[in-house]
Amino acid sequence: MRKSIPKNLRKIESDIDKMRIRQKDSNALKVKEAVFDDATLKGLYHLSNDGVIEALGGSISTGKEANVFLAEGKDFDLAIKIYRISTSTFRAMEDYILGDPRFKSIRHKKKDVVFAWTRKEFRNLLRAEEVGIRVPKPITTHRNILVMQFIGEDEKAFPPLKDIRIEKEDAKEIFDTIVKYLDLLYNEANLVHGDLSEYNILINPSNLEPYIIDMGQAVTLEHPGAEVFLKRDLKNLTRYFKKYGIETSDEELYKMLKAKNELKDQK
Repeated sequence: MRKSIPKNLRKIESDIDKMRIRQKDSNALKVKEAVFDDATLKGLYHLSNDGVIEALGGSISTGKEANVFLAEGKDFDLAIKIYRISTSTFRAMEDYILGDPRFKSIRHKKKDVVFAWTRKEFRNLLRAEEVGIRVPKPITTHRNILVMQFIGEDEKAFPPLKDIRIEKEDAKEIFDTIVKYLDLLYNEANLVHGDLSEYNILINPSNLEPYIIDMGQAVTLEHPGAEVFLKRDLKNLTRYFKKYGIETSDEELYKMLKAKNELKDQK
């Protein structure tokens, strides 16, 4: 039976086995085993067979809901985000999905919610990219697997905002760019990020351009929690940049975004 597995699929399986071997003496092994269950392996085989993934690399990050791995694509490096069905916080996901008109018909089973969440992040990234926001370019999605363009250089991911040292004048430029992105997200893409902080804004060290990541929880403006989530995002942003002497308040930014939104509705 093994001989019938195509060469590219055997390569993916071999890559996963190597990761397991390298991590065999660490707690990460348990996480890897939870990530690469049979259904997820089949999903990776499917993506490999379609020519999306050519080789799977090491871990980029491990979050509460998902693991992200580096992978080799046909034309550029990829980030493979795998949501863990067995350990995802189902209730927390439901809070962001219920009320989103795009997902009215999903069943309230854990697997279905995780699959919907994966599709939701893909669609949110598409919307953000379409209006000119720097985000990981979404490539495709399959079950609990999201494939995006890798944000980094030489197989090293760009650092999050929280880990990079910047000068005050550079901080103001980064802050203004992020505010512009939130404006585009709210007033052009009709989305609210919902979990924005210095942890999910990546910075290109060479030019200090920010990238917004982790868009799975982003909601449409019709969502009953959209305004609360927006205010929280703005509070996180202004809190972080206050240490660089930027005194713009979250209330000011909220009024600005709302005024633009109301003006758009009047046209």
